[in-house]
Amino acid sequence: MRSPKCKYFFHPKGEKRGKCGGCAMQHIEYEVQLKNKKERATRATDFDEVEIFSGEEFWYRNRMDMVFTKNGIGFREKGSWKYRIDVKECKISNKRLNELITEVWKTFGTLDPFDPKEHTGTYKYATIRTPQNDSSISFVINKDSSRCGEAVERVKDFARHTSANNILVTYMKAKSDMSYGEDFIVIKGSDMLEEMLMGKKFRYSAQGFFQNNHEMAEEMHKYVNGLLSTHCHPGLACPARSCGNPGSRQNTHLLDLYGGVGTFGIINADLFKSVLTVEDFQGCTDAANENIELNGVKNVEAVNLDAKQLKKLKLPSPLYVITDPPRSGMHPKTIRRLIDVEPEVIVYISCNIKQLEKDLSKFKDKYKIKSVAVFDLFPQTNHMETVVELILI
Repeated sequence: MRSPKCKYFFHPKGEKRGKCGGCAMQHIEYEVQLKNKKERATRATDFDEVEIFSGEEFWYRNRMDMVFTKNGIGFREKGSWKYRIDVKECKISNKRLNELITEVWKTFGTLDPFDPKEHTGTYKYATIRTPQNDSSISFVINKDSSRCGEAVERVKDFARHTSANNILVTYMKAKSDMSYGEDFIVIKGSDMLEEMLMGKKFRYSAQGFFQNNHEMAEEMHKYVNGLLSTHCHPGLACPARSCGNPGSRQNTHLLDLYGGVGTFGIINADLFKSVLTVEDFQGCTDAANENIELNGVKNVEAVNLDAKQLKKLKLPSPLYVITDPPRSGMHPKTIRRLIDVEPEVIVYISCNIKQLEKDLSKFKDKYKIKSVAVFDLFPQTNHMETVVELILI
């Protein structure tokens, strides 16, 4: 046990501190947090040689969805959706994000915060993002409020003096708890952000998904790239046994499932003859096409399709697969299709260890686990990313 850094941290052992519902593990030594996560991955995969990768344990996050309070902004109380606590500094958010928290506090304190119980009030969320060389704040307001116009004018005034590059107003219905949506206006700058991963440029929506820990996200991409480019080990069959050229992937193809804005597909494009990235959200597919052009890759195609409809696609062979599904995991239809197609290698990236365990059990008759790695993208929390390399038996 250790004393938490954050004064807002809710200590489960009863130490007098705050009531923040964000972090869950600041009272546990970081080495123990990592050990626990490694053990969870070992149990879930039944694989003993799990690697674990970690970086900074504080000041790492570049996105925070903060709720408006009676005094400014903050987070929900631990175990409660009704009550909020004021937060002026977040120890797991990067320094730039904390600067913007301060700016929002100075302008939006004691205004008209949304009441989630009564569904009244105007200001719902301030979604703050601070990737490497960019920044944005999306002010999410209750579109059913009679004070929307006044709120927009206040945001416009804020936009004139804030150091944030991009300012948005997002309209959300009173009974919706979402902190992002398609009904928005740009007050300053753009609704798109830009980030670099492994020397590639990626543009993505300020309201869309992108990993919140840049340092560890890049480590994970390097690792996956290494899995796909590794030469065969002595004594093992070539994972791409039908490629005809051990150690080379130039005659093979990559399927990037739940591909988002194309990060995995584009980063690994030079290892394959062709790459198909599949994503069901049209906005992400549009961004993926932009990123394909931005990075000058000629062998990547982005398709807008729900992964459970994978049967609609004619997939080339021999095939490699990267799958990075949401917390709900892969749809049973998607898993059945992959088993039928028999990719040489499947790299499964999961943010939900319980769902990963369930999904892996469905592959066990045709695939064996070759490697497992944990990437701690979310220190001080229970969350982690797990990368499992499956090879066809």
